[in-house]
Amino acid sequence: MTEKIKKLMNDSAVARFTVLALVAMTMFFAYMFVDVMSPLKSLVESNLGWNSGVFGKYAASEYILNVCGFLIIAGVILDKLGVRFSGILSAGLMVAGAAIKFIGISDWFQGTGLCQWLGTWWVEMPASAKMASLGFMIFGCGCEMEGTNVSKVLAKWFKGKEMALAMGLEMAIARLGVFGVMWIAPVISNRFGGSVVAPLGFCGALLCIGLVNFIIFGIMDSKFDKELISAGLATEEKSPEDEFHVSDLGAIFTSKMFWIVALLCVLYYSAIFPFQRYAPNFLEETLGIDAASAAHLFSFFPILAMVLTPVLGIFLDRIGKGATMLMAGACIMIVCHLSFAFLLPVFPYKWLATLLIVVLGVSFSLVPAALWPSVPKIIDEKILGSAYCLIFWVQNIGLCLVPMLIGAVRQSTGSYLVPMIIFSSFGVLAFAFSILLKKEDKKKGYGLELPNIK
Repeated sequence: MTEKIKKLMNDSAVARFTVLALVAMTMFFAYMFVDVMSPLKSLVESNLGWNSGVFGKYAASEYILNVCGFLIIAGVILDKLGVRFSGILSAGLMVAGAAIKFIGISDWFQGTGLCQWLGTWWVEMPASAKMASLGFMIFGCGCEMEGTNVSKVLAKWFKGKEMALAMGLEMAIARLGVFGVMWIAPVISNRFGGSVVAPLGFCGALLCIGLVNFIIFGIMDSKFDKELISAGLATEEKSPEDEFHVSDLGAIFTSKMFWIVALLCVLYYSAIFPFQRYAPNFLEETLGIDAASAAHLFSFFPILAMVLTPVLGIFLDRIGKGATMLMAGACIMIVCHLSFAFLLPVFPYKWLATLLIVVLGVSFSLVPAALWPSVPKIIDEKILGSAYCLIFWVQNIGLCLVPMLIGAVRQSTGSYLVPMIIFSSFGVLAFAFSILLKKEDKKKGYGLELPNIK
């Protein structure tokens, strides 16, 4: 048996980190596409006739189908059909959604009969925004499904090894996409005469490469499964006890720890991802700078997160303290958003804005680095995919509603003061749930404060 275990693919650092690179680059491309229009908000509004309210509805559309139940279905697909099928399916959905969104904002679409028909109902939402939102919905299904799939891929390939480091590196690489698109999108747009279509087309092409990445991963993972079967560590047919059943979802929904983690997740991410949609425009107005400069300034948000997340992953693997890290991350986020609300408008300096953005990135390192590797400690492996999907489902409810809320408040007040206070309030609630999580872990002994490597 020892001889066989030595021959497993994931015992090779080269093989398992190759898998990490393949899936992480797919999420890197996905993150670029998610935020490609954020640094172009002013241009989108002038070129396509959108306003802040329309932009908020468009931003929320990424999550609508997920909230309506797709992510629950995605979890069942993931646990029933495996990471290979789910990965290729979700990457394909991202490509399809990107194509529809590209068509929606193209000049060619504006003169079509479909565009004219879309413009006849719900007239406050332009036809281009409706079509772009439809594409973003389909893309969002693939993106969120891929995010949960990647978590299960890394849990599988790095089990008993550097799991938190691997998840930290994946998140760092993915966030590099946010940094990259804040620089690349304005450059491509300017190169093509202020085009919104060109940056979107570029990021859509990258998603096609991400699809190819998962096909390559599928070949590797198939070989890995055969090795597991050969080593006696898995069987081709699951036993009745190990096989996933839809009724197993009840074990997730009745888990107190699941709901604490899910609510902590939705509150935290509702103060981060919707903020990313509006941050460049917030900096543009607060600092009195042009859109490209504002986008470049905000691009520093993920920089420290990229550096710290893998380091925190190593810390979590070897020392632990996951629940404590969640509390610290929530505190940092509260301070940063309150500073955006009250301090930066009074002292509108670029250095202060950069400092706050970078420090917020520290929070964006602490919370995800501790959160996602903790889920396998509280959920059975056979329903792990569904657990991740259900957490993402709860998260998507917030990510769907909050951009619309922020867009409506921004449209009615004409400023970003109240939106920033709203973001801060999410941080306060996230901190309260992090305290509850640590208390429950101490009581039940899930090991969230313990190291991953044994």
